[in-house]
Amino acid sequence: MGRTRELKTLIGGFRLYCLAEGKQSTTIRWYMGKLAIFERYLLDHDFPIDVTEITINHLRAFLAYLRDEVAADENNPQKPARDANLSPLTIQGYARTLKAFFSWLTREGYIAENPAERLKIPKAPKIIVETLTEAQIHKFLAAIDHKSSQGFRDYCIALVLLDTGIRLSELVNLTLSDLYLDQAYFKVMGKGAKERIVPIGAKVRKALWKYIHQHRPEPIHPNVTNLFLTRDGQALKPDGVYRMIRKYGEKASLKGVRCSPHTFRHTFSKNFLLNGGDVFTLQKILGHSSLEVVKMYVQLASEDVQIQHRRHSPVDRMKLKP
Repeated sequence: MGRTRELKTLIGGFRLYCLAEGKQSTTIRWYMGKLAIFERYLLDHDFPIDVTEITINHLRAFLAYLRDEVAADENNPQKPARDANLSPLTIQGYARTLKAFFSWLTREGYIAENPAERLKIPKAPKIIVETLTEAQIHKFLAAIDHKSSQGFRDYCIALVLLDTGIRLSELVNLTLSDLYLDQAYFKVMGKGAKERIVPIGAKVRKALWKYIHQHRPEPIHPNVTNLFLTRDGQALKPDGVYRMIRKYGEKASLKGVRCSPHTFRHTFSKNFLLNGGDVFTLQKILGHSSLEVVKMYVQLASEDVQIQHRRHSPVDRMKLKP
């Protein structure tokens, strides 16, 4: 029996490879979701699903299809489809996934030549990073009912995101044993299975203590040790947090900014720098392996400082003769 060449089977093999390499579960789901859409595209257009027959032209046609025919969030179960095209950054993600998958097929000997080798990553414009203003943060927090147990949990989640900038996947995977309230930090398992220490402020520590001792539900099973639980004691899922943040954003009538966990991460990063934090500490807190991404926040903070100076320039506000 010869080696399998069917796309669907080999996508499963790529998943096992990613698991064995210790890639994050979120990264693996990201790969699998995009490859499943690629497979469905080939089937719908009667293109080959034998990996040895897939060419660079099939890959280019797929990216063109994504650019011209797929609506934004059409394949995202967490969000309703929007009357807009996929963003260039999203299409970049598909291209990078195809490159990773076909490189693996080549290394493993399933294909002799890599059709994705000449596939160019589409250019994407630099995007403006959205952040919440202080007024918007106050409105968001005010929209939460702190008196109910579920509301207080949501309040704690918002505070943790605003005070630490941790990723959504890191938040839902936090366990009670990761939390060191007396020492003012918790441990996070980030991308690439790299553990790091993330400091937390006094107000967040106080809120977390109250949540754990007064509002956290009884776990449905002793093995459920996650910090944040649903009403019935199960581990909170990422899509639950995403929907929760979007709900409070709508309730607070926030305009001009997307309410999402990642917006909270951006907001933390900018405010950390504006409050005097340094880029190297921010890099460690966020869990970035290089300073490249952090530079974006430096630029953002610098622009914010310039805006504030224009508003409050001491000399400009004086009635001086030219």
